[in-house]
Amino acid sequence: MIASAVLASDVTVLGAGIAGLAMAVACAQRGRSVTVIEQAAALTDIGAGLQIAPNGGRVLAALGVTPRAIASRAVHVIDGVSGKSVIRMPLGPGFRLIHRADLISALADRAADVGVTLRLDTRVTDIADGGRALHLSEDTAMPTARLIGADGARGRARAFVEPDHRGAFTGQVAWRAIVPVDQWPAEAQIHTGNGRHLVCYPLRDGRALNIVAVEERTAWTEAGWSHTDDPAHLRAAFAGYATPIRRLLDRVETVHLWGLMDHGATPRWTRGACTLIGDAAHPTLPFLAQGANLALEDALTLAAMLDDPAGWEAARRPRVARALAVARSNARNYHLSGAKRILGHGALRTLNVIRPTAMLGRYDWLYNHDVTAG
Repeated sequence: MIASAVLASDVTVLGAGIAGLAMAVACAQRGRSVTVIEQAAALTDIGAGLQIAPNGGRVLAALGVTPRAIASRAVHVIDGVSGKSVIRMPLGPGFRLIHRADLISALADRAADVGVTLRLDTRVTDIADGGRALHLSEDTAMPTARLIGADGARGRARAFVEPDHRGAFTGQVAWRAIVPVDQWPAEAQIHTGNGRHLVCYPLRDGRALNIVAVEERTAWTEAGWSHTDDPAHLRAAFAGYATPIRRLLDRVETVHLWGLMDHGATPRWTRGACTLIGDAAHPTLPFLAQGANLALEDALTLAAMLDDPAGWEAARRPRVARALAVARSNARNYHLSGAKRILGHGALRTLNVIRPTAMLGRYDWLYNHDVTAG
């Protein structure tokens, strides 16, 4: 027998990640009552680094959220094997390097300030009645007026809205680690190589370095979504890289490995009273550093159009699709080999001398966009 719970909030959000908490704050700022459901028992100090670009930063400002961060000065592409600079692209204001846990903490504090109810250690076992009821693990039914699915690509909301949508393995796996450093430039470095690349940038006080290392592979078992891996495997994959990177990887004590799946944008984002945002709607490959930024944009724009989710999706989908396509193409460009690699690096070095800001100028449509102005 399932007991009925209290009356529904105006908005119920599944997932207390970046998308979910940002959505909760945005809705509360518009005068709506909001409850966030999170299956974790606590919002712990876990996660890794994020790059927040100006488009995402504008949303944080509108939400009144200011996490601790490092200002990123450049994106620096480096030949992984030789260690030589290929192109260093200076960044203007608004690019920040943030530990995910710090962003979650700042969003959660702001959510509490604006009256959001956060229910931790609560697992949803089913979504029923067209998204207007949740069945919870403690055998209670919770009514919902508007349900927002922000619980990720493998979450309950995604399964409710599009149960048959599956991702495809990209042929790439990624390791993620954080290591201590004495000092590191305030920039995001991309060390490129044949069939692999490594991204690193500093976090917090600059004494920690976030590492994401990607390698091409032929197969991956999706059931193993994320594994704790032996750091020796990471070091072996990048054994041909220049000495500074090899020494950096020697410091890795704990590393996680996961297969990169290309889900694309979910075919539809709304079913009944449930609407998907963030990774639940459009899991984003990490090669454009826009996953968190797009999630923040989703939250603010949907909160403004909550009564018209179909109109919101129609307006939002083209921008998301463009970002996902660019992320895919970046992955290929980072892994060039042979003559293509020589020609590509030569062209970038020439461009770096003539006009170092030209490459990033290709992304003005992304970084200069302001969803808070709409």
